[in-house]
Amino acid sequence: MKIATIIARYLMGLLFTLFGLNGFFNFLPATPMPSSAVQFFTILVTSHYMLPIFLIQLACGVLFLINRYVPLALTLIGPVIFNILLFHITMNPSGIVPGAIATVCWLIVFASVRPAFAGIFRQHA
Repeated sequence: MKIATIIARYLMGLLFTLFGLNGFFNFLPATPMPSSAVQFFTILVTSHYMLPIFLIQLACGVLFLINRYVPLALTLIGPVIFNILLFHITMNPSGIVPGAIATVCWLIVFASVRPAFAGIFRQHA
């Protein structure tokens, strides 16, 4: 399990560092998407809503790669992964593979640091 955790953490680190940097420098070619998905994403980008999202992706990717503050990175990147999945489920199902890989990696890394989250899984304060 330890090897799987290390692989999953590095894979998430590379994935989110790459896509976080791509948000700022646009070096990856865009894949074809349905027109509704293009319109939605265009609005998010032109309104600068995506800037903090790309920054969170980049910061969490680096934290995963250097193996520091992993529970914090998992907490910050969780909602981002949820929104990636939601975007692809509702608007662009053909592009869901990176989001699905990130989800599986997130679950593997989360399982390895679950004791760090023990306090939030208590029923009573």
